[in-house]
Amino acid sequence: MLGWAVTFFIIAIIAAVFGFGGIAGAATGIAQFLFFVFVALLVISLIANALRGKSPKV
Repeated sequence: MLGWAVTFFIIAIIAAVFGFGGIAGAATGIAQFLFFVFVALLVISLIANALRGKSPKV
């Protein structure tokens, strides 16, 4: 998912360089949304892993 965010960010930069403001704005919005979804899923995964509390195998 982070790869998709980076891809849309690169598309936004290229579109902005060529003067396509609408496309750049849309791609930036999508990249920002995907980035925050990625961060939220990362935090949920870390919390779930911490709460699972498996004991180390001896």
